[in-house]
Amino acid sequence: MVLIFIGACNMAFSQELYVFTEPASNMPTKSIGVRITNEGMFNNPGFVSRTIPEVMFGFNKNLMMHAQAFLSDMDGKYRVEGGSLYAKYRFLSLDDAQSHFRAAAFGRVSTSKRSIYTRDINLEGDNSGLQGGLIFTQLLHKLALSATLGYAHAFKDTDKNMAGMPGANNMLSYSLSSGYLVLPAVYKNYKDPNFNIYFEMLGKTDPGSGESYLDLAPAIQVILNSTTRIDLGYRFQATGSMANRYTKNMYLLRAEFNFFNALK
Repeated sequence: MVLIFIGACNMAFSQELYVFTEPASNMPTKSIGVRITNEGMFNNPGFVSRTIPEVMFGFNKNLMMHAQAFLSDMDGKYRVEGGSLYAKYRFLSLDDAQSHFRAAAFGRVSTSKRSIYTRDINLEGDNSGLQGGLIFTQLLHKLALSATLGYAHAFKDTDKNMAGMPGANNMLSYSLSSGYLVLPAVYKNYKDPNFNIYFEMLGKTDPGSGESYLDLAPAIQVILNSTTRIDLGYRFQATGSMANRYTKNMYLLRAEFNFFNALK
């Protein structure tokens, strides 16, 4: 099938495969992806880590879903913390030569048995709750730009609050992401390695207290044979008033493997 449509358009335009956020574009139709992500957080009183195994399904060009599990040593011993389901629906596609614009809506439901020590709401391991939002992505030849706006609601559980203060009920999240394809200069075939660089700005605001923060997150990425992806990134706080965040100083290392035409 023309080398599986040239590696599913080289992993659906590799410079859109952001490290800390999702693009509005979806994974190829009828494909399955498997990820393993390790996050390491350098916070008081020391270093903690989280592992996130994940399976992704591309049902069609507009709909995809992720299923995640969360494991960490953040509470003294390595254990399963919870899980999450994420779905994204692309509702707008405007295509042109060497450029396109995508818009998508997303939703997430998460569960976690972790105690609450911070006002931040993190539905990838730390909190149980719901989230929804919109993503807008523009591809301009080798440069991809994306903006995300989301709103999260944490399920209330006063027995889990260990910080001596009310946890946040709701959180507004927003991000601006850029990705640039460095290599190859010219595609020859789907086996050409891809090298991408990223810079993302990740922010949240607690509308109840007015506390907020903004993180900066540079990252690099290698894609091999249009099926295997390796990410390495680091996020750090540029400004903010929200204390005791787990993701304040965090590296991310990820390996992803994609199987095209795996769904019947």
